[in-house]
Amino acid sequence: MKTVTKTQKGKLAQKLPKVKIGRSRQVAIPKKLYDSLRLVPGDYMEIKLIENHLILTPHTFIEKRLAEGLKDIKEGRSIGPFKNAREALKALNA
Repeated sequence: MKTVTKTQKGKLAQKLPKVKIGRSRQVAIPKKLYDSLRLVPGDYMEIKLIENHLILTPHTFIEKRLAEGLKDIKEGRSIGPFKNAREALKALNA
């Protein structure tokens, strides 16, 4: 298993805030990180233990992405449908 190190990922070299583990083993995600990851209450996180480091990764289920896409269509934040790929590329480049 390949380990991610600070030298491989420049963003990991930043000083990150320290958080306290609560009584029920809960850890609060700092607001700045929470917002930058676009997390919302009820989201899931995948957790891995790699060489004594906990790695938390947001895990999005397809149903959530599908709901977001349908909402975008409903609110007019989409283009199309297109008859072919050429039409789609033309619209994207416009």
